[in-house]
Amino acid sequence: MFQLAGVLRFISDLPPTHYTVKIKSFSLLTKNNIDKYYSGEFEAGGYKWKLVISPNGKNAKEYLSVYLAMVETPSLRPGWEVVATFTLFLLDQNRDNYLTVGDSSGKGRRFHGMKLEWGFDQFIHNKAFSDAVNGYLVEDSCVFGAEVFICKETIKGKAECLSMIKEAITYKHTWKIEDFWKLDQLSHESKAFNGGNYKWKILMYPNGKGNGTGTHLSLFLALAEPASLSPGSKIYVEFTIRMLDLMYGGHISGKATRWFYASNPESGWTRYISLDYFYLPKNGLLVKGSCSIEAEITIHGVADVA
Repeated sequence: MFQLAGVLRFISDLPPTHYTVKIKSFSLLTKNNIDKYYSGEFEAGGYKWKLVISPNGKNAKEYLSVYLAMVETPSLRPGWEVVATFTLFLLDQNRDNYLTVGDSSGKGRRFHGMKLEWGFDQFIHNKAFSDAVNGYLVEDSCVFGAEVFICKETIKGKAECLSMIKEAITYKHTWKIEDFWKLDQLSHESKAFNGGNYKWKILMYPNGKGNGTGTHLSLFLALAEPASLSPGSKIYVEFTIRMLDLMYGGHISGKATRWFYASNPESGWTRYISLDYFYLPKNGLLVKGSCSIEAEITIHGVADVA
């Protein structure tokens, strides 16, 4: 038994409990530019794992690197964390025993959503591995193995992740309304349209809403499917709503940046434009009973809660 830089190495006569993988024509991995070989899945402690073998090493080219990777993690509950102790094996085919490599601390390693892989950059020096006297690589074939034991399983409390969008994309939608006089005077809404990964709609209150009732036309941008957002999730949006001038090509606009979330799915202006100005024919906003409203949406960030 010997120990180096937190790594415990010893020789064992017992084979690995959970998984072995035999690689024939090992040298062809490098010749075919396979930097990492991922084994098939195996189960240990109620979780799924793979062995990861790097012929040319991860951070030290003169070493062969071997790791243990946790897989199928999307099916686990949010906030999961698993602490596991593991030992990796390499068969000595001459002596029928195993070089075993493990963590000397005995505390185990924390596997979670941001760290799914642990192992040893310097599992074995390439010269020692390739020397037939050592029995690890015989006729270009070798056998690796793994044992994994779970020390602790935890589910963390809620966690939030805010993702700001570096190169945000702007989406536009135009809503043309005909027969304005026939609209429900309380409210009217556009068809849902896509903006990013979400559906939106424009809300209009022809006779106003809140402090704009009876004097102004009110306009809002709203999430069309707010219930589809997970609790606590929110979207940071820059948006503009324009009332187009159908006669002269101009427009009236309002611009804002707001957080949208399930319990607060809309934002806009109760006093967007006075009804007197909107109805005045020379302003070109309402022509022969028709008007057009344009929404421009840019999503700058999304916060998700797990």
